[in-house]
Amino acid sequence: MRHLSKTSSPDFAFLSLLIILVIFGLVMLTSASSDLAKTRLGDSLYYLKHQLITGLLVGIVGFLVGFFLFYRRWANLAIILLILNIIFLILVFTPFGIEAKGANRWLGYGSFSFQPGELLKLSFLIFLAFWISKSQTRGKSASQGLLPFLFLIGIVVGLLLLQPATTTAVLIAASAAIMYFIGGAKIKFLIALVLLGILIFTIVVSLTPYRMERIKSFLDRETNKLDEGYQINQTLIAIGSGGLTGTGFGKSNIKMHLPEPLGDSIFAVIAEELGFIGSALLIIIFLLFIWRGFKIAKASPDNFSRLLAIGFSSLIGLQTFINIGAMTGIIPLTGVPLPFISYGGTALVVFLTMSGIMLNISKYRK
Repeated sequence: MRHLSKTSSPDFAFLSLLIILVIFGLVMLTSASSDLAKTRLGDSLYYLKHQLITGLLVGIVGFLVGFFLFYRRWANLAIILLILNIIFLILVFTPFGIEAKGANRWLGYGSFSFQPGELLKLSFLIFLAFWISKSQTRGKSASQGLLPFLFLIGIVVGLLLLQPATTTAVLIAASAAIMYFIGGAKIKFLIALVLLGILIFTIVVSLTPYRMERIKSFLDRETNKLDEGYQINQTLIAIGSGGLTGTGFGKSNIKMHLPEPLGDSIFAVIAEELGFIGSALLIIIFLLFIWRGFKIAKASPDNFSRLLAIGFSSLIGLQTFINIGAMTGIIPLTGVPLPFISYGGTALVVFLTMSGIMLNISKYRK
């Protein structure tokens, strides 16, 4: 690759929106978690402290590495990062894995733990950007492009489904398909990927009762109000209770009865406390942030950086839509957190690192 010199300052609009999202997330986590933390642990700030230490501080390190490390260096690390991540995914099924709520999604030792599935969002998209950009035939040839692409997707999706982490698998596969298409894949390849994805998803849901129950509760919320339909009914009550302006910060009446108020359901707490206006403003900030990410991709200096920015922006956008869509009843419930907002150190570290890399790319934009 030819040498590049820095041509501009980083995208300060993107950085400003990132800072707003992170600060807003910490503020709303404080509200959503304080009563629960005091009841369970005797310290109303426990979850906030944990998020600051394991999420924000480590995430800032990841952000700074992404921001200052020349983005092309990630291409050299792509294979190593992916292999390490696949090893981590396999290790969750060993004694080093931590089982919680019937899922093997955590890996840890002692007080240290992390989610390899979250790290895979970063490592796999970096590898895919490197793999697609390395050859112009990836999108044109079935033998050199489509089949190897399906093989790569099959490995990571298979490992995630075994955990199980269905929504993470869908997010990574969908983001990968977008990158593959933007990287020059034929339309018929994309159609084949979509049809194959629908077929596999249908089979997986049909063979696993708890996934089928989620679909049924989505289609008929009145049937299982106290079982599978409980969470969605509680979230809709919380969102509806917020009205136009909300009940006020820290004054949610339902968060103690809401499953996962710190994680998946934090948008319901936001909607109740800040109302339609606050929720709409948050969605607008997310839309602007994702739009700036695609602007960075459009002005990127080469195919690798363009695919990186597209992959990261697509994943953040899809995950935001899936979380809010699930909380508002548009799509079936999932276990995916709201980017930058929900409680979870590994997720925050990954999203901050992605943001740092995109800001580094923006310094070399055309």
